[in-house]
Amino acid sequence: MTTVSWDPALYRAFDDHRSRPFLDLVARIGDPPAGLDGVVDAGCGPGHLTGVLARRWPDATVTAFDSSPDMVAAAREAGVAAEQADVRDWTPPAGTGIVVSNAVLQWVPEHVDVLRDWAAALAPGAWLGVQVPGNFGAPSHVLTREVAEQPRWRDRISLRGTETVLDPAGYADVLTAAGCTVDAWETTYLQRLDGEDPVLRWISGTALRPVRDALDDDAYADFVAELAPRLREAYPRTADGSTWFPFRRIFVVARRT
Repeated sequence: MTTVSWDPALYRAFDDHRSRPFLDLVARIGDPPAGLDGVVDAGCGPGHLTGVLARRWPDATVTAFDSSPDMVAAAREAGVAAEQADVRDWTPPAGTGIVVSNAVLQWVPEHVDVLRDWAAALAPGAWLGVQVPGNFGAPSHVLTREVAEQPRWRDRISLRGTETVLDPAGYADVLTAAGCTVDAWETTYLQRLDGEDPVLRWISGTALRPVRDALDDDAYADFVAELAPRLREAYPRTADGSTWFPFRRIFVVARRT
């Protein structure tokens, strides 16, 4: 997985907006057959949503893991028995009925292979639910890449583009070929953000993490100072002072057949 440091508090600054796709994903996952009572939150982040899985499947054994030690620590503080693991090295154990991966696999360049391996390891009747952001062609990301590609930054920052994730049909083809029945779709959430430079604050918790890791404090401040006015122009304030931020998400729910 791409090595990125995480700030759990910053990530949760837009908790309601980040939670909604998770809830929409889980709503489409059915119940596993008897005997497959393991439910896994693969890439649990700060663990604030893992409890949703326990409430949805109260008789299940819910486990969680994340590659970030900071996120694992935050999840444990929230009462989640999270472990540190990389999705590339993890295999669904026997008895797993549901694997949920929310906004994680976009960080893994080889995640299509990961999905094939997970599907192959699942027992018949088990479910796999995945959500990834599909906004790599949005102004928020295009403008970030434009700044990063300037001569002063390009040797220090490496950002991926629209090839980062597949479209719904791409994931449907991959998992159908892996022996699953598939429900794949996309949703663009029109999010209302408030405050100063809200889009910059939003991507500071996710898309800008590789930039933050690559630069020292002064260089990062210069990068942000150059990016901020571009984002303000691309995402202007409305009459009431809020900002509309369209955010495309890609979903796939697959059941092993």
